[in-house]
Amino acid sequence: MAPPSPFGPRRQLSLVLTLFLLYFNAFFGQAAAQEDEAILNSEVARLNNQSLLWGPYRPNLYFGVRPRIPKALMTGLMWGKVETYTDYQASLRYTCEQNEGMKGYGWDEYDTRRGGVQSIHDIENGIDITTSFVKVPGGATGGSWAARVKGRLQEGVPSDRKTAVILYVTQEGLGTLEAAKGEDENGYEGDVTLNGNSAALGDYKLVLTKGKGKHPKSDHKVTQERGDAHTAVQSLTYQEEFLWQAKGIVFKQLKESVDAFVEKYFDKEDPPPAWQVFQLENRPGAGNVHIIQRVFEGDFEFDILFSSASAGKELSSADLTREIQEATESFGERFSSVFAIKAPFTAAKYEKFARSMFSNLIGGIGYFFGEAVVDRSYAPEYEEDHEGFWEEAAAARARNKPTLEGPYELFTSVPSRPFFPRGFLWDEGFHLLPIADWDIDLAMEIVKSWYNLMDEDGWIAREQILGAEARSKVPEEFQTQYPHYANPPTLFFIVDTFVDRLRKANGTMPVVKEHLSQGVALSSASIDNVEVGLEYLRRLYPLLRRQFYWFKKTQYGDIKTYDRDAYSSREAYRWRGRTVTHCLTSGLDDYPRPQPPHPGELHVDLMSWVGLMAKSLANVAEVIAPEEVEDYTKVLDGIEHNLDDLHWSEKDGCYCDATIDEFEEHQLVCHKGYISLSPFLTGLLKPDSPKLGKLLALISDEEELWSPYGIRSLSKKDENYGTAENYWRSPIWININYLIITQLYNLATQEGPYQETARDLYQRLRKNVVETIYNSWEETGFAWEQYNPETGKGQRTQHFTGWTSLVVKILAMDDLPEVVPVAPVESQYVKDEL
Repeated sequence: MAPPSPFGPRRQLSLVLTLFLLYFNAFFGQAAAQEDEAILNSEVARLNNQSLLWGPYRPNLYFGVRPRIPKALMTGLMWGKVETYTDYQASLRYTCEQNEGMKGYGWDEYDTRRGGVQSIHDIENGIDITTSFVKVPGGATGGSWAARVKGRLQEGVPSDRKTAVILYVTQEGLGTLEAAKGEDENGYEGDVTLNGNSAALGDYKLVLTKGKGKHPKSDHKVTQERGDAHTAVQSLTYQEEFLWQAKGIVFKQLKESVDAFVEKYFDKEDPPPAWQVFQLENRPGAGNVHIIQRVFEGDFEFDILFSSASAGKELSSADLTREIQEATESFGERFSSVFAIKAPFTAAKYEKFARSMFSNLIGGIGYFFGEAVVDRSYAPEYEEDHEGFWEEAAAARARNKPTLEGPYELFTSVPSRPFFPRGFLWDEGFHLLPIADWDIDLAMEIVKSWYNLMDEDGWIAREQILGAEARSKVPEEFQTQYPHYANPPTLFFIVDTFVDRLRKANGTMPVVKEHLSQGVALSSASIDNVEVGLEYLRRLYPLLRRQFYWFKKTQYGDIKTYDRDAYSSREAYRWRGRTVTHCLTSGLDDYPRPQPPHPGELHVDLMSWVGLMAKSLANVAEVIAPEEVEDYTKVLDGIEHNLDDLHWSEKDGCYCDATIDEFEEHQLVCHKGYISLSPFLTGLLKPDSPKLGKLLALISDEEELWSPYGIRSLSKKDENYGTAENYWRSPIWININYLIITQLYNLATQEGPYQETARDLYQRLRKNVVETIYNSWEETGFAWEQYNPETGKGQRTQHFTGWTSLVVKILAMDDLPEVVPVAPVESQYVKDEL
């Protein structure tokens, strides 16, 4: 067993709060309960920020650590083989990229408040990299952290393989960062130490330990002057806007070193080994960029130790060893408790799979800071109220010049580290569903971060591309955000989850003042102490309300102009941003819509999303603003009726989009698929709804949506099936399959006419979806953006550990085997014969 940790605050955060509460209760008593609660709110917020300050919050990198503050210390790991003169430039790893010779990479276990272990299987470089990261809270500036980097050559790779490893360290903003000089002018034999300070972090020390591993030696004549392989440090000063361009800066410095080396030492008849040519010159000192380079031969290991001076004790490698072990033990125990995997997936392989999927979801959380590109021209063409509006809008977009706004900051879980390393609004709600099970306060911290981006009208940009580094991954034509574009409001899933847990924690609502909890875990402090959760809701509610009315104002659909027959004259909706081929704002991109686009269109999926918002807001209002509940129930009532009046096709047995025909009449356009199920997916249909029978029949029909691997996005019978871009025109998407499975479960576990049908579909679909994702993961090492409905193979974006990680929740859902009726037992009593 590891010795007890000397870092008491790290494991005792809940104890801190407990003692804090006892102190105030003892000194002020119940008469000061309200003041206590205000102080508790402040203390919970402070400890929460401290607990979440540091992390691998640069998910676009294979391993990059930074704090959740705008201008601060940042680190990034690089590595590549140096066997030949052309290796290094082609093989140097830094940013996560698709198809870069990887056999999978990602977190095997990870907890945002503690740390975890990541494995990277780099086939091209012939090495497996492990990064173990831990946080050690303490002091006044967010505590300390440490990482252990291990490199192990893969089977079949020569044991003398040379690998050059670089730690790229930068500091933005005011402060200093200086590399202490080593024992040798050519480099360092032992540890490398950087001493720094900044306003936010105070004084700190960053140490790269000597570690373990062999360094190559050379008998070439140049060794007499340059020495053998040492750790080299180059300290530089660059303008801040260029600091993120790590590879460019490293290659620039390498080129200078190589050019100087070649000019002075290179002999074509007797060339030195490649690793010696690509060694940086050692020039340590002060600067805002520090490149620390080491060359290893074979396996290696070293530690990165960040010690905050305010913590009072510097971290050591022994501390790191203990912390890694404790974090691993804690994660394993907690994971099995939070996500108790149910039959038929109880084999150990599914536990490993689930841990990986969840860890990569939560390990994909990042902090982003920078300016966003926004078009606030409010061109009249953006109203999209004329026939041919998409052409007018395109011309206006080409004519108008967007501007940079901000800077803004966002704490978010990204969909895919290599391809989508930024915030996506409609993805986030799905991402947070498993995260909320693990750490509800972390989930709500991310929700708060998104709503902090809302403008005064109630708009949140659907894609958050903050700063030059984020923009470098996005084609220019997709960078601009438009304040009339909406996106599915999936964050309301998490708001509902939060309110539901508050209700369960406090019994019934509205809340009567409770005694404050005497034991607080930061992952659930807002639930354990109901008043903390209520205060969070009070602050969030005005923003939720503002967003709701922004949807109603900007995404309204036209009922009156076309004399449509509907229960409500107000509840109809149309996505803005529509083109002939796409409706990107819906999240379903190329899913077929009525042709040609028309200003009289109505979109059933959008109406369903607004219904979800109304239902959720009614739940929130019941808790903190009961006088406003009726505002939302009236809207919900209108939507529930209008879904049937405006969007139900009895002939097609499903919900459909609507348009206006050549006679100016209301016309349904049915492309059976995910959109047809929208009211069901968003939970707007009651268990005895007569519409459910036909929707369940559509889901289960193998000629329509059912496949052995999951539910298709579009019916096989649709003329658009598998055509053109084929993004949402056949593939299986896990976020929608999750919603289907969830609603089937809800039907199967309550009495109603479709209970048994739903149970059967739930059992089969749950099994199919899990096996589809697992099999591709086992074969390729990756989760995928979507899955082929004919083969079940993962396709398009790899390492898509965003909403595909919902499989963890599916694994933890109940098994619902068929209940076999018990035959009546024959009576053992025999009548007497008379």
